Parts: sequence; C-alpha cells; structure tokens
Amino acid sequence: MARKILVVSHCLLNTAAKVRRYDRGESSAEERLRLKTARRALTRGVQLLQLPCPEFLTYGGRRWGHVYEQFDHPFFRKRCREMLEPVCEQLLCYAQDGEIDLLGVLGIDGSPSCGVKYTCRGEWGGELSGRDLAPFVSSVRLAPGRGVLMEEFGKLLAENGLKLRFEGLFAPEPERALSVLE
Repeated sequence: MARKILVVSHCLLNTAAKVRRYDRGESSAEERLRLKTARRALTRGVQLLQLPCPEFLTYGGRRWGHVYEQFDHPFFRKRCREMLEPVCEQLLCYAQDGEIDLLGVLGIDGSPSCGVKYTCRGEWGGELSGRDLAPFVSSVRLAPGRGVLMEEFGKLLAENGLKLRFEGLFAPEPERALSVLE
C-alpha cells in the first residue's frame, strides 16, 4: 500500500505564524475548517509536509497584513525560492520511491503568499502616518490568482519535473479543496 504525502501551507499546522486577526467570527470559522482538514488527513493516514512561511520568516510575528503587490518583487521571490528548494529536494526523493503517492499542495486561499485560487490584492503600502488610509484599505480585495510563494513553488516543481495538484483551503468551496486528500 502506498504512503500518501500532502504538502501544506505552514499555517495549516501552526496558526501562531499568521497575521493577528481581530474578527473572531471569521477566525473561528477558519479554525473549524483547519481542524477538519487536519483530522481528515490524519485519519486517512496522509502525512503532512509543512511548507515554510515566508512572511513570518521575513517579517516576524508582529507584522501587518500584506497584499500580493507588496511581495511581487525579485527579492521576495528569491527568498521564497531559497526556502522552497529543500522542500522540492524532499519531494524529488519521495517521487523516486515507488511506494509514496504525492497527493498535491494545499495552500491557504486569500493569502498573498500561499493563495492558490485566490490571493489578497490592493494598493496597500507606504507610510501610514499623516495619510487618509480609507482609500488604501478599501482597495484591498480577494482576487483570482496564486500568491507569490505558490507561484514560485509551481515554477520550481515544474523545473524539476514534478507535477502536483494545487488546491486552496478556505476557498468559497472548501469541500473541493479537501478533495486533494482523496
């Protein structure tokens, strides 16, 4: 029987790395889905390979929320690739083992780094003091597309001949995202 491995975004297993949230209702719904996903994986014998969190490793735990546009530059992309190379090497090793089934990658939709179907976009950035923040805050939106880390991960996997399915958790269709565990 083949062993199964699912690659997951860092905060699926470690929510302490996430940006602090103040909407308790939204946070509790996200937590229920996170626990449901982890339970389903573990009860089905799926091993979870945790990706690094580029936002936490770059900015720490007391950072502000960011948007895709703030990470879409050569320096952040290079940092993401540096973090992902050891993960890709592990996956190449697992792929060579005929008894391991790589199920795919489960990202976190809405994240500017780990979004798969949706990412966070907007004209957010710059100095906060002395500015009317309303236009900037109102520009932030959920938009179709991958986050920067997932874009780089997809490229790196392709460069190494690995084809993995990508799904995003917390998407408008959470059950579809969970199908990656099948």
